[in-house]
Amino acid sequence: RGGAHPVHRLDAETTGIVLFAKLPYVQAHIQRQMQADTFRKEYLALVCGVLPESEGVIDAPIDRVAPDSFTRAVLPGGQRAVTHYRVEQTAGNRALVRLRLETGRTHQIRVHLSHIGCPICGDYLYGRELPELKDRFALHSARLRCVQPVTGETVNIVEPMPEAMEKLLCV
Repeated sequence: RGGAHPVHRLDAETTGIVLFAKLPYVQAHIQRQMQADTFRKEYLALVCGVLPESEGVIDAPIDRVAPDSFTRAVLPGGQRAVTHYRVEQTAGNRALVRLRLETGRTHQIRVHLSHIGCPICGDYLYGRELPELKDRFALHSARLRCVQPVTGETVNIVEPMPEAMEKLLCV
């Protein structure tokens, strides 16, 4: 009954906010918010390359590369996947991008950014590793907003970007 009940998940190499509920009914309540679009997550990603527009929407279906594969790609017949983005800052051939998921597919942000030619810095699976980011890539769960199930108050949580990502903007 008690314990930690994950409301959503993050890839192990992603930093930032992940939400757990103490009770299963609270977990279910918040997961219903995700379906109703009252739950909002925003991510920050540092990408290699220049995005086609300063803001936009990537609407491209995602599927496994092969039935037993861990890797995903934009493929016809895949599940619908929608990612909203806005460029926050640029530095040379890198950009800091704020992202919001409309859908929640496995590796969605990573696959979508790689698909448009701007992989996440350090992403060993969909881009290339960076020595400055040991055992991780430049994706950060930066903001979470939901309605507290008991009080009905809006909860807004912000987690600052890790120093390692900030340093990559200055290189």
